[in-house]
Amino acid sequence: MRQFSIVTRINIALACIVTLAIGTMLASYWLSDKTDNDAYAVNVAGSLRMQSYRLAWLAQHGDKEKLTTAKAQFEQSWQHPVFKRFMHNDVVVSQFDTAKKHWNSLQRQITEGSASPEQIELALNQQILQLEQLVAYIQHDAEQKVRSFRTLQLAALLTTVILSAIVIYWLKVMVQQPLEALTQGAKRVAMGDFTHRLSVENQDELGTLAHSFNKMNDSISYMYGNLEQRVEQQTEALQHKNTTLRFLYNTARRISEHVPEYTDFHEIVSELKTVVKLDDIELCLFTEEGSKPYMQLVPSSDNDPCVEQNCAECLTTEIRSDCTSQQFNFLLQHDRKKYGVLVVRLRPDEKIIAWQSELLSSVADQLALALSLKSEEYQMRRLALMQERTVIARELHDSLAQALSYLKIQVTRLNKAIQKDDKGTIDDVSAELKQGLDAAYRQLRELLTTFRLKVDGTGLLSALQTTVKQLSEQSGMQILLNYQLTDIPLAPHEEIHLLQIIREASQNAVHHSQGSEIMISLQQDEQGVHLAVEDNGVGIPQAAEKLNHYGLAIMQERSKHLDGNIQIIARAEGGTGVYFRFMPDYLRQKHSA
Repeated sequence: MRQFSIVTRINIALACIVTLAIGTMLASYWLSDKTDNDAYAVNVAGSLRMQSYRLAWLAQHGDKEKLTTAKAQFEQSWQHPVFKRFMHNDVVVSQFDTAKKHWNSLQRQITEGSASPEQIELALNQQILQLEQLVAYIQHDAEQKVRSFRTLQLAALLTTVILSAIVIYWLKVMVQQPLEALTQGAKRVAMGDFTHRLSVENQDELGTLAHSFNKMNDSISYMYGNLEQRVEQQTEALQHKNTTLRFLYNTARRISEHVPEYTDFHEIVSELKTVVKLDDIELCLFTEEGSKPYMQLVPSSDNDPCVEQNCAECLTTEIRSDCTSQQFNFLLQHDRKKYGVLVVRLRPDEKIIAWQSELLSSVADQLALALSLKSEEYQMRRLALMQERTVIARELHDSLAQALSYLKIQVTRLNKAIQKDDKGTIDDVSAELKQGLDAAYRQLRELLTTFRLKVDGTGLLSALQTTVKQLSEQSGMQILLNYQLTDIPLAPHEEIHLLQIIREASQNAVHHSQGSEIMISLQQDEQGVHLAVEDNGVGIPQAAEKLNHYGLAIMQERSKHLDGNIQIIARAEGGTGVYFRFMPDYLRQKHSA
């Protein structure tokens, strides 16, 4: 059964204390009101003695008028209303009646004169004794009321003290102790102790609070235990993800920094075993046309199960299972081209987890990307080699091939002149042959220099400085370089063609200008890159393109590769100027955006 609430019981206790206080005050007021005229009653009763003596004396010696007045006063005293307050006290009433009857008897004796003075004196003494007894009874009654008042005060005080003690004890047992227990429990919980339980068994609010506190502790303890377990699980999962991400990052970095070799694949698969926590993993690489793998990396044992089966089975079946093992195949495919398969074998009772499958699939994609990059790199190398061979063949055709054709024609003329014994023609052809051979040798050296020319990792400026230094040492001419392209991102082929044009123009100036100074200037504006190669020599002749002079044609061809415009003109102040301008790829993309 549910008890009253704490607030209700506290209100009841306070109401009891207040009621007791009010009752005590009302009773005290009532008693004090009853004793209000007791002293007056004692005084009036005491005055009856004096009046008795007076009446007796006036009856014997006084005049009748004073006697009559005294009798009226004495009778008025006997009838005084103050004596009505003692009608409840039988003793006082009986004594009052006895004293009054005795007085009436004494009064007849005094009035009639039938008694002697000695008898009147004796009767008067008895009357005085009766009145003193009445005064004593009235006094006792008043004292009794005072004693009752004191008793009431003491009882009220005692009752108040006992009731207060009971309330204080009840507050301590029912309120203070449960609150202290709740406070202590809250401190224990704040310190992380969720095993503490409260033993408050009250059916009030504090009992409900203690019960709720215990249930809260149980819930928190359960949740905390689960939280620790979940934290451990999440920590383990995060460690797995961190390890996985680190492994994927390292693999991606290997692929981005350089195209990995097959030995790198071996290291990747070996590390993959540790990360994915699977022992039987192997990587089989095959060609699209082949039916057997040409390479098997990190096999699980000495036997090669991939070799024993057709590759098409691994491509068409993702999961295979039999009585002894399960096989999961992760295809290495990029841009619809298949490079191999990553094979994972498990026991029949083992299962592959989602994160393991995702990691294996990601690794398979990265390995496919690496193989694709390796294939593209090989293809780029083949294309670069073919392009370089094409350039060499074109340069040989435009220079040495024509020079040799010219020499072949001169040899034919020499044979005919020998047959005719034409010494003039023989001498002329011999001079032409010598001049042609010198020109062919010079062109050969220029071609060798050109083929060896390259722009390395230090950039176009470093290559130009090297070229200027070489030409200065070979020719003795002063070559000035004004380079203003420090903030321009030129493409590699643009740098190569620009360097070849500058070198060709500088070599022409060295061989034909007969000057002492060459000025090379590279500028840039919103229209593109501007090149100027100027010398202070004799200037270019009107018919600049002569036999075996192919430098100008080579420069024209390279300017077309850059989609630019080149001009070779004689300067007004003397010398020759080669002026070339083109728009780099980055500016062309910027204008089109």
